[in-house]
Amino acid sequence: MRKKKGRGRFIFFCLAPAVFLFAIFMIYPTIGVFRMSMYKWGGYTSEKTFVGLDNFKTLFQSDKFYQAFQNTVLLIIVVTICTFAFSLIFAAILTREKIKGQNFFRIIFYIPNILSIVVISAIFSAIYDTNQGLLNSFLNLFRGADGAENPILWLGSQKIVIYSIVIAMIWQAIGYYMVMYMASMANVPESLYESASLEGAGKIKQFFSITLPLIWTNIRTTLTFFIISTINMSFLFVKAMTNGGPDGASNVFLSYMYQEAYTNSSYGYGMAIGSVVFIFSFALAGILNVVTKREEIEF
Repeated sequence: MRKKKGRGRFIFFCLAPAVFLFAIFMIYPTIGVFRMSMYKWGGYTSEKTFVGLDNFKTLFQSDKFYQAFQNTVLLIIVVTICTFAFSLIFAAILTREKIKGQNFFRIIFYIPNILSIVVISAIFSAIYDTNQGLLNSFLNLFRGADGAENPILWLGSQKIVIYSIVIAMIWQAIGYYMVMYMASMANVPESLYESASLEGAGKIKQFFSITLPLIWTNIRTTLTFFIISTINMSFLFVKAMTNGGPDGASNVFLSYMYQEAYTNSSYGYGMAIGSVVFIFSFALAGILNVVTKREEIEF
Protein backbone atom coordinates (compact mmCIF):
# COMPACT_ATOMS: atom_id res chain seq x y z
CA MET A 1 0.00 0.00 0.00
CA ARG A 2 2.79 2.42 0.86
CA LYS A 3 4.52 1.68 -2.44
CA LYS A 4 1.30 2.35 -4.33
CA LYS A 5 0.72 5.62 -2.48
CA GLY A 6 4.32 6.70 -3.04
CA ARG A 7 4.03 5.86 -6.74
CA GLY A 8 0.77 7.79 -6.96
CA ARG A 9 2.32 10.86 -5.33
CA PHE A 10 5.31 10.67 -7.65
CA ILE A 11 3.06 10.53 -10.72
CA PHE A 12 0.94 13.38 -9.37
CA PHE A 13 3.92 15.69 -8.76
CA CYS A 14 5.31 14.86 -12.22
CA LEU A 15 2.04 15.59 -14.02
CA ALA A 16 0.83 18.54 -11.92
CA PRO A 17 3.12 21.21 -13.47
CA ALA A 18 2.21 20.13 -17.02
CA VAL A 19 -1.52 20.02 -16.23
CA PHE A 20 -1.32 23.42 -14.52
CA LEU A 21 0.47 25.03 -17.47
CA PHE A 22 -1.93 23.39 -19.94
CA ALA A 23 -4.91 24.74 -18.00
CA ILE A 24 -3.44 28.24 -17.79
CA PHE A 25 -2.22 28.60 -21.37
CA MET A 26 -4.67 26.37 -23.28
CA ILE A 27 -7.94 25.70 -21.48
CA TYR A 28 -8.42 29.15 -19.94
CA PRO A 29 -7.70 31.08 -23.20
CA THR A 30 -10.02 28.71 -25.11
CA ILE A 31 -12.83 29.39 -22.67
CA GLY A 32 -12.04 33.10 -23.02
CA VAL A 33 -12.48 32.88 -26.80
CA PHE A 34 -15.94 31.34 -26.46
CA ARG A 35 -16.88 33.92 -23.80
CA MET A 36 -15.72 36.88 -25.88
CA SER A 37 -17.58 35.58 -28.94
CA MET A 38 -20.81 36.58 -27.19
CA TYR A 39 -19.83 40.23 -26.84
CA LYS A 40 -19.71 43.15 -29.21
CA TRP A 41 -16.30 44.65 -28.54
CA GLY A 42 -13.75 46.56 -30.57
CA GLY A 43 -10.84 45.07 -28.68
CA TYR A 44 -9.23 48.38 -27.71
CA THR A 45 -11.86 49.89 -25.42
CA SER A 46 -13.40 48.94 -22.09
CA GLU A 47 -16.95 49.05 -23.53
CA LYS A 48 -18.37 45.58 -24.06
CA THR A 49 -21.94 44.78 -25.01
CA PHE A 50 -23.36 41.32 -24.48
CA VAL A 51 -25.06 40.20 -27.71
CA GLY A 52 -25.44 36.46 -27.11
CA LEU A 53 -25.30 34.47 -30.33
CA ASP A 54 -25.69 37.48 -32.63
CA ASN A 55 -22.06 37.26 -33.76
CA PHE A 56 -22.63 33.67 -34.86
CA LYS A 57 -25.83 34.64 -36.70
CA THR A 58 -23.94 37.36 -38.56
CA LEU A 59 -21.12 34.93 -39.26
CA PHE A 60 -23.31 32.28 -40.88
CA GLN A 61 -24.98 34.93 -43.02
CA SER A 62 -21.67 36.26 -44.34
CA ASP A 63 -20.53 35.40 -47.87
CA LYS A 64 -16.97 36.23 -46.85
CA PHE A 65 -17.06 33.55 -44.16
CA TYR A 66 -18.25 30.92 -46.62
CA GLN A 67 -15.50 31.99 -49.03
CA ALA A 68 -12.91 31.52 -46.29
CA PHE A 69 -14.47 28.20 -45.30
CA GLN A 70 -14.41 26.99 -48.92
CA ASN A 71 -10.76 27.99 -49.32
CA THR A 72 -9.80 26.27 -46.05
CA VAL A 73 -11.48 23.00 -47.05
CA LEU A 74 -9.91 23.20 -50.52
CA LEU A 75 -6.45 23.65 -49.01
CA ILE A 76 -6.95 20.81 -46.54
CA ILE A 77 -8.05 18.38 -49.26
CA VAL A 78 -5.71 19.30 -52.11
CA VAL A 79 -2.58 20.06 -50.08
CA THR A 80 -2.99 16.92 -47.96
CA ILE A 81 -3.56 14.57 -50.89
CA CYS A 82 -0.74 15.99 -53.01
CA THR A 83 1.75 16.29 -50.14
CA PHE A 84 1.26 12.75 -48.87
CA ALA A 85 1.13 11.22 -52.35
CA PHE A 86 4.41 12.84 -53.42
CA SER A 87 6.04 12.21 -50.04
CA LEU A 88 5.23 8.49 -50.14
CA ILE A 89 6.28 8.13 -53.77
CA PHE A 90 9.61 9.91 -53.29
CA ALA A 91 10.26 8.05 -50.04
CA ALA A 92 9.58 4.69 -51.71
CA ILE A 93 11.85 5.51 -54.65
CA LEU A 94 14.74 6.70 -52.48
CA THR A 95 14.35 3.77 -50.08
CA ARG A 96 13.73 0.86 -52.45
CA GLU A 97 15.71 1.92 -55.53
CA LYS A 98 19.49 1.97 -55.64
CA ILE A 99 20.08 5.64 -56.37
CA LYS A 100 23.43 7.32 -55.88
CA GLY A 101 23.47 10.26 -53.52
CA GLN A 102 20.40 9.38 -51.48
CA ASN A 103 21.56 11.59 -48.60
CA PHE A 104 21.98 14.46 -51.05
CA PHE A 105 18.35 14.12 -52.18
CA ARG A 106 17.21 13.95 -48.57
CA ILE A 107 18.91 17.25 -47.84
CA ILE A 108 17.60 18.91 -51.01
CA PHE A 109 14.02 17.86 -50.33
CA TYR A 110 14.25 18.84 -46.66
CA ILE A 111 15.60 22.37 -47.26
CA PRO A 112 12.12 23.96 -47.79
CA ASN A 113 11.11 22.82 -44.31
CA ILE A 114 14.10 24.64 -42.81
CA LEU A 115 13.16 27.95 -44.42
CA SER A 116 10.65 30.19 -42.71
CA ILE A 117 7.21 30.71 -44.21
CA VAL A 118 8.06 34.36 -44.92
CA VAL A 119 11.09 33.35 -46.99
CA ILE A 120 9.11 30.72 -48.92
CA SER A 121 6.33 33.23 -49.53
CA ALA A 122 8.86 35.75 -50.84
CA ILE A 123 10.34 33.12 -53.18
CA PHE A 124 6.97 32.17 -54.65
CA SER A 125 5.81 35.77 -54.83
CA ALA A 126 8.87 36.46 -56.98
CA ILE A 127 8.13 33.39 -59.11
CA TYR A 128 4.52 34.53 -59.57
CA ASP A 129 5.49 38.15 -60.33
CA THR A 130 3.34 39.42 -63.18
CA ASN A 131 6.06 41.00 -65.35
CA GLN A 132 9.41 39.57 -64.29
CA GLY A 133 8.40 36.33 -62.56
CA LEU A 134 10.02 33.07 -63.56
CA LEU A 135 6.72 31.33 -64.25
CA ASN A 136 5.31 33.95 -66.64
CA SER A 137 8.70 34.34 -68.33
CA PHE A 138 8.76 30.59 -69.01
CA LEU A 139 5.17 30.49 -70.25
CA ASN A 140 5.83 33.48 -72.54
CA LEU A 141 8.21 31.28 -74.51
CA PHE A 142 5.14 29.39 -75.72
CA ARG A 143 2.55 32.18 -75.63
CA GLY A 144 4.63 34.69 -77.59
CA ALA A 145 3.60 38.33 -77.81
CA ASP A 146 0.17 37.63 -76.36
CA GLY A 147 1.80 36.39 -73.16
CA ALA A 148 3.82 39.58 -72.70
CA GLU A 149 0.76 41.77 -73.28
CA ASN A 150 -1.60 39.72 -71.14
CA PRO A 151 0.43 38.14 -68.32
CA ILE A 152 -1.23 35.68 -65.98
CA LEU A 153 -2.05 37.24 -62.61
CA TRP A 154 -1.16 34.31 -60.38
CA LEU A 155 -1.75 36.26 -57.16
CA GLY A 156 -4.14 38.80 -58.63
CA SER A 157 -6.85 36.60 -60.12
CA GLN A 158 -9.73 35.49 -57.94
CA LYS A 159 -9.96 32.18 -59.81
CA ILE A 160 -6.38 30.96 -59.49
CA VAL A 161 -4.89 32.76 -56.48
CA ILE A 162 -5.79 30.00 -54.02
CA TYR A 163 -4.18 27.37 -56.27
CA SER A 164 -0.99 29.43 -56.36
CA ILE A 165 -0.90 29.22 -52.56
CA VAL A 166 -1.59 25.47 -52.75
CA ILE A 167 1.60 24.92 -54.79
CA ALA A 168 3.72 26.86 -52.28
CA MET A 169 2.31 24.88 -49.34
CA ILE A 170 2.91 21.53 -51.05
CA TRP A 171 6.49 22.48 -51.94
CA GLN A 172 7.18 23.45 -48.34
CA ALA A 173 5.84 20.25 -46.76
CA ILE A 174 6.87 17.38 -49.04
CA GLY A 175 10.47 17.02 -47.85
CA TYR A 176 9.67 16.77 -44.15
CA TYR A 177 7.17 13.95 -44.54
CA MET A 178 9.30 12.21 -47.16
CA VAL A 179 12.16 11.93 -44.66
CA MET A 180 9.77 10.61 -41.98
CA TYR A 181 8.40 7.92 -44.29
CA MET A 182 11.88 6.97 -45.46
CA ALA A 183 12.74 6.20 -41.83
CA SER A 184 9.61 4.05 -41.48
CA MET A 185 10.17 2.22 -44.76
CA ALA A 186 13.77 1.46 -43.84
CA ASN A 187 12.49 -0.64 -40.91
CA VAL A 188 10.38 -2.91 -43.12
CA PRO A 189 12.14 -6.30 -43.37
CA GLU A 190 13.72 -6.90 -46.76
CA SER A 191 12.67 -10.54 -46.57
CA LEU A 192 9.04 -9.52 -47.11
CA TYR A 193 9.89 -7.86 -50.41
CA GLU A 194 12.01 -10.85 -51.46
CA SER A 195 9.15 -13.24 -50.75
CA ALA A 196 6.72 -11.04 -52.66
CA SER A 197 9.11 -10.91 -55.64
CA LEU A 198 9.31 -14.70 -55.68
CA GLU A 199 5.51 -14.81 -55.76
CA GLY A 200 5.54 -12.56 -58.82
CA ALA A 201 4.42 -9.30 -57.17
CA GLY A 202 5.74 -6.17 -58.88
CA LYS A 203 7.05 -3.09 -57.11
CA ILE A 204 3.73 -1.25 -57.28
CA LYS A 205 1.93 -4.27 -55.83
CA GLN A 206 4.56 -4.53 -53.09
CA PHE A 207 4.14 -0.85 -52.27
CA PHE A 208 0.38 -1.15 -51.71
CA SER A 209 0.41 -4.64 -50.15
CA ILE A 210 3.51 -4.43 -47.95
CA THR A 211 4.87 -0.92 -47.53
CA LEU A 212 1.65 1.05 -46.92
CA PRO A 213 0.07 -1.42 -44.44
CA LEU A 214 3.26 -1.70 -42.41
CA ILE A 215 3.81 2.05 -42.09
CA TRP A 216 0.11 2.91 -41.78
CA THR A 217 0.37 3.81 -38.09
CA ASN A 218 2.96 6.46 -38.94
CA ILE A 219 0.88 7.73 -41.88
CA ARG A 220 -2.21 7.96 -39.69
CA THR A 221 -0.44 9.96 -36.99
CA THR A 222 1.24 12.38 -39.39
CA LEU A 223 -1.96 12.77 -41.40
CA THR A 224 -3.91 13.98 -38.37
CA PHE A 225 -1.23 16.46 -37.31
CA PHE A 226 -0.73 17.69 -40.88
CA ILE A 227 -4.39 18.42 -41.56
CA ILE A 228 -4.77 20.39 -38.33
CA SER A 229 -1.50 22.24 -38.92
CA THR A 230 -2.64 23.10 -42.46
CA ILE A 231 -5.29 25.36 -40.93
CA ASN A 232 -2.53 27.30 -39.15
CA MET A 233 -0.01 27.20 -42.01
CA SER A 234 -2.55 28.47 -44.52
CA PHE A 235 -2.92 31.67 -42.49
CA LEU A 236 0.83 32.32 -42.60
CA PHE A 237 1.04 31.78 -46.36
CA VAL A 238 -2.03 33.91 -47.07
CA LYS A 239 -0.86 36.69 -44.76
CA ALA A 240 2.61 36.79 -46.34
CA MET A 241 1.63 36.33 -50.00
CA THR A 242 -1.76 37.95 -50.57
CA ASN A 243 -3.12 39.28 -47.25
CA GLY A 244 -6.45 37.72 -48.26
CA GLY A 245 -6.67 39.44 -51.64
CA PRO A 246 -7.80 40.02 -54.23
CA ASP A 247 -11.10 41.07 -52.65
CA GLY A 248 -10.99 38.26 -50.08
CA ALA A 249 -10.60 35.52 -52.71
CA SER A 250 -7.66 33.90 -50.87
CA ASN A 251 -8.92 34.35 -47.32
CA VAL A 252 -8.93 31.30 -45.06
CA PHE A 253 -10.42 30.80 -41.62
CA LEU A 254 -7.67 32.43 -39.61
CA SER A 255 -6.86 35.26 -42.02
CA TYR A 256 -10.53 36.23 -42.07
CA MET A 257 -10.60 36.07 -38.27
CA TYR A 258 -7.47 38.25 -38.07
CA GLN A 259 -8.94 40.86 -40.41
CA GLU A 260 -12.20 41.10 -38.51
CA ALA A 261 -10.66 41.09 -35.03
CA TYR A 262 -7.67 43.38 -35.54
CA THR A 263 -8.17 45.29 -38.81
CA ASN A 264 -11.91 45.94 -38.65
CA SER A 265 -11.91 46.19 -34.82
CA SER A 266 -14.66 43.58 -34.48
CA TYR A 267 -12.97 41.54 -31.78
CA GLY A 268 -16.10 39.75 -30.59
CA TYR A 269 -16.98 38.77 -34.14
CA GLY A 270 -13.40 37.58 -34.66
CA MET A 271 -13.65 35.39 -31.57
CA ALA A 272 -16.85 33.89 -32.96
CA ILE A 273 -14.85 32.88 -36.03
CA GLY A 274 -12.17 31.46 -33.73
CA SER A 275 -14.80 29.40 -31.91
CA VAL A 276 -16.02 27.92 -35.19
CA VAL A 277 -12.43 27.14 -36.20
CA PHE A 278 -11.85 25.34 -32.88
CA ILE A 279 -15.00 23.22 -33.23
CA PHE A 280 -14.23 22.48 -36.88
CA SER A 281 -10.66 21.40 -36.08
CA PHE A 282 -11.73 19.24 -33.16
CA ALA A 283 -14.49 17.55 -35.19
CA LEU A 284 -12.17 17.03 -38.16
CA ALA A 285 -9.53 15.38 -35.97
CA GLY A 286 -12.16 13.05 -34.48
CA ILE A 287 -13.59 12.07 -37.86
CA LEU A 288 -10.12 11.51 -39.28
CA ASN A 289 -9.17 9.34 -36.31
CA VAL A 290 -12.20 7.10 -36.92
CA VAL A 291 -11.90 6.94 -40.71
CA THR A 292 -8.20 6.06 -40.74
CA LYS A 293 -8.42 3.42 -38.00
CA ARG A 294 -6.98 0.10 -39.16
CA GLU A 295 -5.89 -3.11 -37.49
CA GLU A 296 -2.27 -2.65 -36.52
CA ILE A 297 0.08 -4.99 -38.41
CA GLU A 298 3.26 -6.04 -36.68
CA PHE A 299 6.43 -7.36 -38.29
